[in-house]
Amino acid sequence: MTPAITVTGLTKTYGQHLAVDHISFSVATGSITALLGGNGAGKTTTISMMLGTLIPSTGQVIILGHDMAHDRFSALARMNFSSPYVDLPKKLSVRQILKIYGDLYNVKNLKSRISEIAEHLDLSDFLDRAAGQLSAGQQTRVSLAKAMINTPRVLLLDEPTASLDPDTADKIRQYLDGERKRTGMTIVLASHNMREVERLCDHVIMMKQGRIIATGTPAELMQRLGQKDMEEVFLTLARGEQAP
Repeated sequence: MTPAITVTGLTKTYGQHLAVDHISFSVATGSITALLGGNGAGKTTTISMMLGTLIPSTGQVIILGHDMAHDRFSALARMNFSSPYVDLPKKLSVRQILKIYGDLYNVKNLKSRISEIAEHLDLSDFLDRAAGQLSAGQQTRVSLAKAMINTPRVLLLDEPTASLDPDTADKIRQYLDGERKRTGMTIVLASHNMREVERLCDHVIMMKQGRIIATGTPAELMQRLGQKDMEEVFLTLARGEQAP
């Protein structure tokens, strides 16, 4: 099966600073892949180039058969992105936000879709509340609902369970995995929650200083590095204590 995402020789420089250093990887269709690394590892820059909002200095990102540097609009209708660090329109209600994004993606039966996704993500009680009045955890769930409104084939997530209590975070993970299995969507997520990565992800890409330093399934990485969990794997790789 053709990968949903293929990244080849991807580089991004800002003046003399090399943010992403000639990385290559592919993401299998229908998989959940974690993009990991400490602050400044190059994750956000890589995701921005995958979205087509940042043009690579060199290299190529192909998503759903389209070059994201030159033909991203052909893919974007079948993609979406969520980050709790991107502000929602504070004066609009949750319902209004979902309707606007649903209209942008030309979602059919939008009223029904909003009700469905609100039920899955426990938004029903505050659909008509302004986003600026929501807690951080509620805003995280609204951001995810906005990203799921068009049932994307490729979903890019930045810290999808940030600010959520353990019970709600677990429900979100179950929802994402269920939607992946139901629709065949491909998910790439950046996360600092290693328990989440261990439970949810099929594959891991670990970055450091703009380079990929390790890849594999969580189980493979734990075995290769002789660690009992993904948190220890992350610390080992981030600190350079043992070669991958």
